[in-house]
Amino acid sequence: MTTTDSLDRTVADPIGLITDLVADAESEFGSEAIRTVVTAVAGGRAKSRNLAKALATRPALLTDGRSPAPRAVGDLLIGLRKAGASAISPPVCADCGKGLRSLQRQGQDWYCSVCIKETTECAACGNTRRVTFRDRKGLPRCSMCPDHDDRDPATVIHAVINAIAPGADRDVVAEALRRSAPHRPHYRQRVVWALEENPRLLTGEGYLAPHRAILRFIELLHEAGVPGIVRPPCPRCHRVVRIDKPLDGQRVCRNCIAKSRIEECVRCGARRKPATRDAQGRPLCSNCLVTDPANIEVCTNCGKRRRVQNRTPNGPLCPNCCPLPVLVCSICSRTAPGTHSRLTGLPRCGGCDRRQAHCTTCGRLRGIHSGTAEAPVCGPCTAPDAELWRPCPTCGEAERLRAAGPCPRCTLKQRLHELLADDSGSIPPKLQALNDALASTERASTAMRWLSGGIVSTILSDLGSGPRPLTHEALRVSSELGWSGQRCGEPVVPPALRRLLGEQARVGHIDQVRRSLHGQFL
Repeated sequence: MTTTDSLDRTVADPIGLITDLVADAESEFGSEAIRTVVTAVAGGRAKSRNLAKALATRPALLTDGRSPAPRAVGDLLIGLRKAGASAISPPVCADCGKGLRSLQRQGQDWYCSVCIKETTECAACGNTRRVTFRDRKGLPRCSMCPDHDDRDPATVIHAVINAIAPGADRDVVAEALRRSAPHRPHYRQRVVWALEENPRLLTGEGYLAPHRAILRFIELLHEAGVPGIVRPPCPRCHRVVRIDKPLDGQRVCRNCIAKSRIEECVRCGARRKPATRDAQGRPLCSNCLVTDPANIEVCTNCGKRRRVQNRTPNGPLCPNCCPLPVLVCSICSRTAPGTHSRLTGLPRCGGCDRRQAHCTTCGRLRGIHSGTAEAPVCGPCTAPDAELWRPCPTCGEAERLRAAGPCPRCTLKQRLHELLADDSGSIPPKLQALNDALASTERASTAMRWLSGGIVSTILSDLGSGPRPLTHEALRVSSELGWSGQRCGEPVVPPALRRLLGEQARVGHIDQVRRSLHGQFL
């Protein structure tokens, strides 16, 4: 087997390649036994491919057990040794060369429990020894110099809280401290030291907490009704939600953590959290990952090579062949394939999932998420505080913004201004009625799709900048209006333009549309 063939199999058949490489090194171990161990260790597709690539690049890992190597290789060596493979080497310490039965890593290297310990100068005695403790200031201490504090932690923290909220119940404070880290007394002591040094963590600055348990302690005190205790807001989005993820020295919410990890996909250009990285370490989004030719498989139902939507005991299924469960829709009461709403947890059919209607609570035309077919309720009115809804940075309306930037309505207004504004940056008075009509259409996405047509945007831009006069002759050719298709020899007015102009006929003559344009905009 050549190296090129091995690298090709890392994508097409990683489990088979790993099994063959192990069988070459361990001739007395059966292939089925090897495959069982490999399947248990290799895990999913990405992990198995990385493991196969590491072994194909350096097969000697199986016999010398030396790092640097991915952790999955060490797990495989340990699993094979436990299964009885004698020719396979266990992972060996990168420092002393000792065989390992469990892994402790620094970067890509494996170490034994002795060699991995940090050695530095003790902050108490000054001797250079292995670090066993950290004192209240975070400085290293050796095993001979622990940082003792004989005071009762509950008494100390009660005195701190009593200065903020006089008369606070000591038993309530002690129970909250115990529940913040129930099985880690030494960790509770660190929490007390941190709060004693900076009591402002309890009154709104909890996002600076050096220990995660401090935030849990604040939550418990707030639930117990201790006055003066303030739940800290996220320092980035300013929402009062759970914040326990460290970012740039602060504790932030999970949404802000996700935003901080957004990168531009090198294939499609979308700005999302990377799902993986290519061979050069560049980010790839989740959509490019699942649609990559290397990840496309043959659907067991239709036999076509498509991206995998679901995996069954019989094999992968593509999106078209993956059936939805049949449920009773909580909105229209029909029994049909559907899913459960993320907001309400109730079943919702595919039709109601795509349907837009005027909300009976706020009156806006939006996608419905609850209520009934006769009295629909939109998402923000169903769950106003849900993390799915974010205020538009332009108009402030709560919307489900799937990408950074303004809502669809504000995006439409910005696009119209770009197309219709003249050199001075303002919309000419003769085009103001056209701008208002397009900007006020109920379905902003429909208008945006119409404006996305190349010839439509070109004509509107020419009208705004002056090269094309606003006359019937300038709008004479139907193809220039972005119309497509004919019926009985007459141009078909697209549904988007028909709704915008109030035209109800399915087929319209150019003269009729001209008259509509003339009546509204000329």
